[in-house]
Amino acid sequence: MKQAKRRYLLIGMGAGAFAIAYPLFAQPKPHRIGFFYPASRESALDTGRYQAFLKGMRELGYVEGRDFVIEERFISVNDPARLAEAAGQLVKSNLEVIVSSGGASGQALKRATSTVPVVISLTVDMVREGFAASLASPGGNFTGMGAFLDQIFPKHIEVLRLVVPKLSRVMCLADASNSSHPELRKIVEATARQSNVEVLNYACDNVQAIERDISDAAKRRAQGVIILGSTFFVQYFRQIAGMATSHRLASIYSGREYPQAGGSMSYGPDFRDNYRRAAGYVDKILKGAKPAQLPIEQPTKFELVVNRKAIEAIGANLSQELLLRADEVIG
Repeated sequence: MKQAKRRYLLIGMGAGAFAIAYPLFAQPKPHRIGFFYPASRESALDTGRYQAFLKGMRELGYVEGRDFVIEERFISVNDPARLAEAAGQLVKSNLEVIVSSGGASGQALKRATSTVPVVISLTVDMVREGFAASLASPGGNFTGMGAFLDQIFPKHIEVLRLVVPKLSRVMCLADASNSSHPELRKIVEATARQSNVEVLNYACDNVQAIERDISDAAKRRAQGVIILGSTFFVQYFRQIAGMATSHRLASIYSGREYPQAGGSMSYGPDFRDNYRRAAGYVDKILKGAKPAQLPIEQPTKFELVVNRKAIEAIGANLSQELLLRADEVIG
C-alpha cells in the first residue's frame, strides 16, 4: 500500500514537473523578418522609417525578440553589385518575409527570389516596375504600397512658383541607378512644358556628382531643384539642402524628410506611414496570406511641408499663399 502511494506520488510529481516545463517547450520560435534598406542604417533611423515599421508591428501586438526577430541589411553605397550580393544573402537567411523599398533594392530582391514573400513599403509604381501584374492581384511574391510619385510633379512646379514667381528653369536631380527615374524625368519635362519651364536633367550616383551637378545647374541659371524620390538621396539630404541653399536655389522633394533636414519644401505621401502600414502586410503573410492575393495600396494622404528658414536663407519669396497652403511650417 505504501509502495502504491509512493508510485502515485512520483507519477504526480513527474506530471507536475512536465506541466511546468511544457510551456517552455511549447513556446513558438520568433518569426524571422528581413529588412532591406538601400542606404545607411543611420539614414533609416534619421528618417524614422525603421522605427515606423517597428511601431506598426507593436500596434498589431507583436513584441520584438519574443514574437519576431529582424535580419537587417543596410547598403549605403549606390552599387548594384553590392545590392545584389546583400539581397542574395538575405534571401538565404531562412526568412518568412522581407520588407524593402522598391527601386534598385526591390529589383535586386526580384532577381534573387521568386518565392520569399516581399513587402515593398515604398516605390513609384509596382506594376510599371515589374513587381506586380496588377494593383488588385499582384500575382507573384511581391506586394505592398506604391507611392505614385508621377502624380505629384504638377504640384511641385506649382509650389516652386509660389517661391519663385518667375520660374523658368529647374534642375531635375535623378538617381542614376534607379530604373524608374528615366520615366519620371519624362513626366517632369512634360509637366514643366505646360508651365513654360525648362528642365535641366542630371543623373548622379555619388555625393560628389550631386555637388558638381547642382553647381553646374546654378551656373546655367536654374532657379529651383526637383529631387526625384530615391533612398540614395535621402542619406545625403543635409548635404543637398546645403548645396541648394549656397547656390540660392529653391528645392523640393516628395517626402517631409527633406525639409526636416534643412531643405526648402516637400510635397507628397507620408513615407514613414508607408513603413508603418507595411507591418499590416507582414502580419497577414505570417498568418498565411499569399502576397499574390494581397492588393497593392495607394497613398491616402499627401502633405505640403515648408521650411521657413531654408526659404528665407535663399532670399526667396515666403508668400502668404504658401504659408496658408502648407500642412506644416518648420522653423
